[in-house]
Amino acid sequence: MSRLRIFADDRPDAPLSVSHDHADIAASLKTIGVDFEQWQAAQPVQPGDAPETIIAAYQADIDRISAARGFTTIDVVSIAPDNPNREAMRTKFLDEHYHVEDEVRFFVAGSGLFSLHVDGKVYEVLCEAGDLISVPDKTTHWFDMGPEPSFVAIRFFQQADGWVGHFTGTDIAQRFPRYEVGQAA
Repeated sequence: MSRLRIFADDRPDAPLSVSHDHADIAASLKTIGVDFEQWQAAQPVQPGDAPETIIAAYQADIDRISAARGFTTIDVVSIAPDNPNREAMRTKFLDEHYHVEDEVRFFVAGSGLFSLHVDGKVYEVLCEAGDLISVPDKTTHWFDMGPEPSFVAIRFFQQADGWVGHFTGTDIAQRFPRYEVGQAA
């Protein structure tokens, strides 16, 4: 179940609010410029399907958002718990960073945890299958796929070389809880 927890950035142990309601999550995130949508597949898909099959299932939404936001490239990323590089992949974006283009990700299957650091607060967004999150460029954040990552996602890019992380050098991400699949709400 998707979830938004909002924390003061100096209180990682005490959420100011918690919501599992998609409309409430979208409205709260909109106040900081983040889009959060729910998409439905036009045809059944599952992990292991070819990228072309996955893209075809969401083509109408992909076309809509690409036209509106100027995305030139999309891809499908699939990470399974048995991936031998999972630890390095997880570690890569666990530190606070930003990008110079929007980071837009749609979760076809599985889950991941985005934590956005904005105006003295941390917005922790648990994204699950059917969720699209759009993090505006220059928004400081970190992403945790968990110790045994399991997700399939469509990623959107404005530049063909994709997102480059610009790391802030702060330790804020280490002060907040890590993502453990199945963790308590």
